[in-house]
Amino acid sequence: MDADGTPHAGSADHDDAEVDGDLSAQPATSGDVEVNDEPARPTRKRRAARILREWAIVIVCAVLLAVVVRDFVAQTFYIPSGSMEQTLAIGDRILVNKLAYDFHSIHRGDIIVFSRPANEEGECSGPPVPDLVKRVIGLPGETISSKGNTVLINGKVLHETWLPPDGHDLGSTPIPTTVIPAGHLFVMGDNRPNSCDSRMWGTITTSSVVGEVQLIIWPPTHWGFPG
Repeated sequence: MDADGTPHAGSADHDDAEVDGDLSAQPATSGDVEVNDEPARPTRKRRAARILREWAIVIVCAVLLAVVVRDFVAQTFYIPSGSMEQTLAIGDRILVNKLAYDFHSIHRGDIIVFSRPANEEGECSGPPVPDLVKRVIGLPGETISSKGNTVLINGKVLHETWLPPDGHDLGSTPIPTTVIPAGHLFVMGDNRPNSCDSRMWGTITTSSVVGEVQLIIWPPTHWGFPG
């Protein structure tokens, strides 16, 4: 090409040269080596080992997740007695939210699971269990008592809307006048005549509360949110 841009006759303009990138169109010579880029198919034994390894990882992760959920988030419990009837029946399985009280305070009327008080075994019949389920009736700083079948909080009638109209019977055990200490709760079963609760063994500490009962998950006929 001349300095003015005019190409010499017979010379190739390398700026416009076309390169054929289709190597597959080139005929193979005796010196060419064909390369198979496809990965080798794993043997049946190697494939089985890989599948087992993947499933082992999945199972370990699932177990670890289940442990974390059970210890810190939620746990299921079995109802062995009728102390919470008609709200919770014998044989019900309940789901307890362990994080509930990290987000809000304990309210009157909440159904809670808590660690068995130390003196419960001496006051109540039946085999001891590690955890109990009852309803919160009295809160820290309140004075609780009863008159007939009526629960009094600081001398005023407590309207227990969670009980059926005919479910207010306290049975043979009235509520002794009790000043609930700070950090404590007064709890009772909904089936008052057949419940061993704070009337017998006193208040429980808020630190002993495992969580709030939020769902009946079994049997299907009882499924729902307990009131």
